[in-house]
Amino acid sequence: MRKPTRRELLWEFGGGGVGLALAHLAARDAPAAAKPTHFEPKAKRLILISLPGGISAVDTFDYKPALAANHGKETQGANTIKPFFGKRGAIMKSPWEFRQFGQTGKWVSSLMPHLARRVDDLTFLHSMVSRSNAHGPAIFQMSTGYIFQGFPSVGSWISFGLGSENDNLPSFVVLPDPRGLPPCGVANWGNGFLPAAHQGVIFGEEKQPIADLRPPQSISAGEQAATYDLLTQMNEQHLKHHPGDDALAARIKSYSLAARMQITAPEVTGIDGESESTKEMYGLNLKESRPFGYNCLLARRLIERGVRCVQLFNGGHFGTPRVNWDAHEDLVANHSKNALTFDKPVAALIADLQQRGLLKDTLVAVTTEFGRLPISEGLGEGGRDHNPEGFTSFLAGAGLKPGFSFGSTDELGYKADSPTTIYDFHATILHLMGLDHKRLSYYHNGLQRRLTDVHGHVIREVLA
Repeated sequence: MRKPTRRELLWEFGGGGVGLALAHLAARDAPAAAKPTHFEPKAKRLILISLPGGISAVDTFDYKPALAANHGKETQGANTIKPFFGKRGAIMKSPWEFRQFGQTGKWVSSLMPHLARRVDDLTFLHSMVSRSNAHGPAIFQMSTGYIFQGFPSVGSWISFGLGSENDNLPSFVVLPDPRGLPPCGVANWGNGFLPAAHQGVIFGEEKQPIADLRPPQSISAGEQAATYDLLTQMNEQHLKHHPGDDALAARIKSYSLAARMQITAPEVTGIDGESESTKEMYGLNLKESRPFGYNCLLARRLIERGVRCVQLFNGGHFGTPRVNWDAHEDLVANHSKNALTFDKPVAALIADLQQRGLLKDTLVAVTTEFGRLPISEGLGEGGRDHNPEGFTSFLAGAGLKPGFSFGSTDELGYKADSPTTIYDFHATILHLMGLDHKRLSYYHNGLQRRLTDVHGHVIREVLA
C-alpha cells in the first residue's frame, strides 16, 4: 500500500478545501514562541476593555454627595469649571441613585446593577487623568501611550514583549464594537514601529467573526494549493532580494497563520457548545447586550486558548446618533442605552473567569479616555462635557487587591487630588504581566522608545 504524502495527510485532516496547503510554510515559519519575562509575572494574559466617548465617573463608581447638595448652583471664582463644548451650566446631581455594595461597602449607581454585585472583585482607580480633552488624541493615549498616531498599541507591546502561547491563533486579537470602529479606527491597535507581526488582528461580529476565512467554492483544493505554493515561492524570492523587509516577512507569516486558523478559528468563535446558562449570564438572550456579550464570551474563549491580549471596544463612531459614551446632549438617554450593552457582559466575564480559575492569572482592565464634568453642559437636556482632569478606571484579576479603591477626586468629582496618569496605568499593566516598563523598549529613529515614553510608575498601592 502506497504511503500517503505529507500534503495528502494534511489535506485529509483539513477537509480538502480549508487551505492547509499552506501548512508546509507554517512548519518552516512557526510563530515566535513565548519569551522570558523581566520578573515573575502575576498575569499571563490581558483583556483590555475600552469605552470610547468618555463614561461619567460621577454617575457610575465615584460617588459625590456634594453634587446633590449643590445641584443647580454655579461654580465661581477659582472654582469655576469651564466646559470643552457649549455653554457652561450649573452643578448637576447624578440622575441615578447610589447604594453601597459588597463587603467593602462600595458606592455604585443604579446604572451598573450587575457590576455593583462584583465590587469585591474589582480594583478602582479614581484619580485617572488624560493629557487631552479631545476624543482622538485621548483615545490614542489610552491605546498607545501617545496622543499622536504612529506608536504601538498596548497589545502590540505585550505581544512583542511576551511572544505567543498559541501557534494557531494571533497573540493579539481586537474585538471592535459591532456598531462601528472607535475614532481613528485601526490605528488604536496598530504595531507602530514594532515588527508588523505584532499588530492586532480584528475578529468581527458574531455572524462572521473572521472575514474571508474560507476560499470561494469555485476554487478547488488543487487550485488553492498551487496558488499558495506560487505565492510562497515569489514572496521568499523577493525577501531574499530585500532582506529586512518587515512588512513582507509579516505578510508571509500571516499567510502561515491564516492556514492554521482555518482549522482552529471556527471552533474558537463558535459558541454552540456553551451552556444556555452561560449565554444568558453574558446577556446573549437580550437584544441590547448580545453583540458585546458575544465579544466578552469570545474574549474568554480566546484567552483560554493562549491568546496573550484581547482588546474589546464598547462604543463606536461619533456620527449621528452617537454610538458611544459621549453624553453631550442627554446624559440619561446616552448612558442608560450604553450601560445596557456593557454592564451585564463585563460582570459576567469577571464572574466566569473567576469560576473557571482563570482570574488568578488573567488581568482585566476597563477604561475610558476621560470622564465627564460635574456641571451640565447646556447643549441639550442635561448633558455633561469632557473631563480629562479626573476619571475612573477599574481592574480585576491577577496580582491586585480586590475590593480596593485607589485615589480620589475633589468633592464634585472634577479634579484628581493626586493624579494617576495613563503612563502609570500602562506601567502597572506591564508590571503585572512580568514586564518592566523602563526595560521594554525598541530602538526607533535614534531613540529607545517605550509604551510609557519617559514617564510613569507602577501603582504599587493596588498590588496584592
